[in-house]
Amino acid sequence: MLFKRTYTLSSRYSRDELKTRLVGDHIKIRNLDFEAIEDNRVISIFPHTEQVTEIKTLPITSIDMQDGDGNVKIVITSRIRELDLGGPQLMMILCSLLFLVALILNFAFKDFGHHLAAYIIFGVSVVILTVFWIRMQQGYFRYVRKVREHIISKVS
Repeated sequence: MLFKRTYTLSSRYSRDELKTRLVGDHIKIRNLDFEAIEDNRVISIFPHTEQVTEIKTLPITSIDMQDGDGNVKIVITSRIRELDLGGPQLMMILCSLLFLVALILNFAFKDFGHHLAAYIIFGVSVVILTVFWIRMQQGYFRYVRKVREHIISKVS
């Protein structure tokens, strides 16, 4: 999936010690509180969205720990909340459709001289996708990076 990020690392601490370091921990990122809870041997980090008044795309991070040879392998997986998935999916569908229309205009109607319209539609698609991706980097992916950095600082 396009909005899912996975990161793997190992720690010298035991699984129980890692749980005590992470479970119940609060992470403050850009005036938004994230809390780590344990459910079925997997630690999840959820955002507290009660204080959010504007629309934000937020991640849910899962931490899976697997025992290895002297170390614990930690797999950090961040994915977009189901509630927030609709907007980014619609943007990706819109850009894909605009790109498809540009291709159809460019190749199917070559003889009619619709190249300028195809180039304009393709340009609009690229601009929309670029602005969307920059906004996602400043929002959603920034939260993902900050949560991952916090986890790494706790387990290293």
